[in-house]
Amino acid sequence: MKLYYAPGACSLSPHIALHEAGLAHELVKVDLKAKKTETGEDFAAINPKGQVPALMLDSGELVTEGPVIVQVIADKAPGKHLAPANGTDERYKMQEWLNFTTSELHKNFSPLFNPAIPDEVKKFFVDRIVGKFKYADSQLAGRDYLMGKQFTVADGYLFVMLAWADRMKIDLSGMKNLMAFKDRVAARPNVQAALKMEGLLKAA
Repeated sequence: MKLYYAPGACSLSPHIALHEAGLAHELVKVDLKAKKTETGEDFAAINPKGQVPALMLDSGELVTEGPVIVQVIADKAPGKHLAPANGTDERYKMQEWLNFTTSELHKNFSPLFNPAIPDEVKKFFVDRIVGKFKYADSQLAGRDYLMGKQFTVADGYLFVMLAWADRMKIDLSGMKNLMAFKDRVAARPNVQAALKMEGLLKAA
């Protein structure tokens, strides 16, 4: 498999999932502004959406959209329990978390990365983001991870959103459950491995 990524982008979520799953994969860095891969390939020809993540399967099939990609990865390593079994109530609950993260958190971050958007508009989106994080914080009470004791691909995605909050200097320090969750995920060896490979965490 081949993962097209940009350091620190939402592609970090499937990158973490690949490490957690223990699946052999190749990483291809993408310059999103130039729409070129690190080897000079036209990324728009590979993924017409022009976005990361994109996962090229061994079959040659290209899968896009982060919440789908991480489920593909999880299902290829069922013994790692990165997603509940298909068709179960628990699977639907995890999909609910993936959908919440992509629609309510991820998309609200997008304007914050756009320098053309005025600060007062960005404040509106920051307030929305904080409200959504408060919901996640409330649901993490008494839980190690979103689904309980078991780490799933939904946790990796939420962790990336928390990393973005840090980058945007959004203060979430009052949300104790969320902060404990972030520390718990960050301490996972496979998460540290992905962060190091993307240059986001210095090697010891």
